[in-house]
Amino acid sequence: MQSGLGFQAMGDVNSPAIVFLHGGGVSGWMWEPVARRLADRFYCLMPDLPEFGRSREIKPLTIRGAAGLVADLIRAQVPGGRAAVVGVSEGAQIAVQMLAENPGVVERAMISSALLRPLWFSGLLSEGFIRWSFRVSVPPYRNCDAWIRLNMKYSAGIPEIYFPQFKAEFQQLTEDGFTHVMLENQKFRQPAGLENCTSEVLVCVGRREYGAMQDSARDLLGVLPNSRGVRVDLGRKGSLAGEHNWPLTEPDLFARTAAAFLQGQALPDELTPLEE
Repeated sequence: MQSGLGFQAMGDVNSPAIVFLHGGGVSGWMWEPVARRLADRFYCLMPDLPEFGRSREIKPLTIRGAAGLVADLIRAQVPGGRAAVVGVSEGAQIAVQMLAENPGVVERAMISSALLRPLWFSGLLSEGFIRWSFRVSVPPYRNCDAWIRLNMKYSAGIPEIYFPQFKAEFQQLTEDGFTHVMLENQKFRQPAGLENCTSEVLVCVGRREYGAMQDSARDLLGVLPNSRGVRVDLGRKGSLAGEHNWPLTEPDLFARTAAAFLQGQALPDELTPLEE
């Protein structure tokens, strides 16, 4: 079993570092379009979280455990042992956990769609139900491109150009990995200690996302002393899944937002303020 997270990197190791944390069901490849746009200015690290990609043999995935592993990666791979942390969905939850428990390695944080409250249907998501849903929806369709595309487009909001990567991820998905991602995502709540965080934080959420996600973003703004929030609205072409996964649906906007935030510049005009 490997001792640390697998990762890929782009850019000059001596540039300011960004660690990108992916969401559930994919791995570090989801950040490649954003990293390519930033690698001329930043050292971009894209780890694969436990049970996914290069870190598939690290088990089980927990939010707290992953936060510790990412902190270890920063200490080992980034000169000076501090980096900006950018996370989406489950990766954003891990970033929140790091702000509470590993603040010394987090220079700044961009948190997009971190769920801290129960969704209206979360009571249905018992471990038994999650495992059953995996068995009926994944193993029988591992080689069915139509089914994989349906999940990619409507469940994840991922554009067609990324089908090869998504298909490979779908085919390698395990019942335990799927179950751990779902359970950890649904049970995560605001960790103690966030009120003591001194890092500058940008909180993002899609306009079409669930009310619990919107409220979670406002919860973070209410507890983090040095935070501000923005709403992502992709207009008529937007959807809940598309705004949730905007690093893949709108990588240029995401990269411009990250660069502006990390460099202390004005954020793109496409974003609107999110109030507490």
